[in-house]
Amino acid sequence: MPSLIDFIGNTPLIELTNISPNPRVKLMAKLEGNNPAGSVKDRAAYSMIKGALDRGELKPGIKLIEATSGNTGIALAMIARLFNVEIELVMPANATRERVLTMEAYGAKVILTPAEGSMEAAIDYVHAREAEGGYLVLNQFANPDNYLAHYRTTGPEIWNETQGTITHFVSSMGTTGTIMGVSRYLKEQNEAVQIVGVQPVDGSNIPGIRRWPEAYLPKIFEKERVDKVIDVSATDAVNMTRRLAREEGVFAGMSSGGAVLAATRLMETLDEGVVVCIICDRGDRYLSSDLFG
Repeated sequence: MPSLIDFIGNTPLIELTNISPNPRVKLMAKLEGNNPAGSVKDRAAYSMIKGALDRGELKPGIKLIEATSGNTGIALAMIARLFNVEIELVMPANATRERVLTMEAYGAKVILTPAEGSMEAAIDYVHAREAEGGYLVLNQFANPDNYLAHYRTTGPEIWNETQGTITHFVSSMGTTGTIMGVSRYLKEQNEAVQIVGVQPVDGSNIPGIRRWPEAYLPKIFEKERVDKVIDVSATDAVNMTRRLAREEGVFAGMSSGGAVLAATRLMETLDEGVVVCIICDRGDRYLSSDLFG
């Protein structure tokens, strides 16, 4: 009989037609909210926990602890429960209440760090607890199992679903695991495929997307694997997220709106092509915020 793990990945790839600015270019969206815990992070969470177990790093009596902005934490909480592993998740205090409650529903302990410290404060807290002993930090920002999940699954799925016709891949950049893994795979199939990253403009806050200070740049990130980076503002990302729901029936979070916005801007510069973007999660994770207000 299949388990919940068997339903991670193989998410739908659909065409977005109503918001497309260029009829000569196809705009495709991969609906990662269809994963069991509701986001693209299910893939990396399973890969990281399974990898730690297989290598013997995660042993009885050892707790997992991880800094997260939300989706990775929810996915880790689900996978940890399936493997009967204790987990503590650390996130900034301005995270939406839905995310905290979802993690707790899976049995995780949630620690909130000061909102003004952003993800950097959460990361520092985790490393301080790790130093005390008894904890294992998966460290999604430096763990190869993060991007390997997408090299093994997301990339091949996109290549097969587009029958090898993809010309551009667009992804918001947080831990950068998705874009690093997919870039590796797609470039192996066709070096001409363009990889486009999305980050917030200076001073903008978009949950799930980061403009990292140099000292905190994820160690798994390799700049040369991204051909182009498009900056988006929080206001524009919110507007596109609302358009996605109202014009395409795609109910997603703000980072997905940012990715689609970047994809449409890219399309305006193209004569033809197939552009695929990642819809990271579902919009119900943001209902207590003003995203859809």
